[in-house]
Amino acid sequence: MPTFLTIGYGDRKGYEGTDPELRDKAHAHDTWLASRGAVIGAVGTPTQVRNPKGTGVSTTNGAYMQTDLPIAGFALLEAATIEEAVDLVAGTPCAVAHGVVEVWPIVKTVEEDNV
Repeated sequence: MPTFLTIGYGDRKGYEGTDPELRDKAHAHDTWLASRGAVIGAVGTPTQVRNPKGTGVSTTNGAYMQTDLPIAGFALLEAATIEEAVDLVAGTPCAVAHGVVEVWPIVKTVEEDNV
């Protein structure tokens, strides 16, 4: 079955501006997604890693990508189609709390390259 990476964007203001009952329902939805095998997590501050031409590693604290909303979390989930993946994440906290969720189809994995 295809795998999808979902990235949730949202901020505290949007989250707190959402009805608490709806937030609780959204968190229960995440629990349900996890029970069916999705890997779900919140994120902290990222570190950018560079190693141009293998000549030396440099790091920078903070996100490379700039957005109006910070990245709040992610999920890896399986779904038969992109439409099913969209349906699966439509009830998550970022989707219902004035944020947005991107759904990225994973088209190839390292294991597939080594088969």
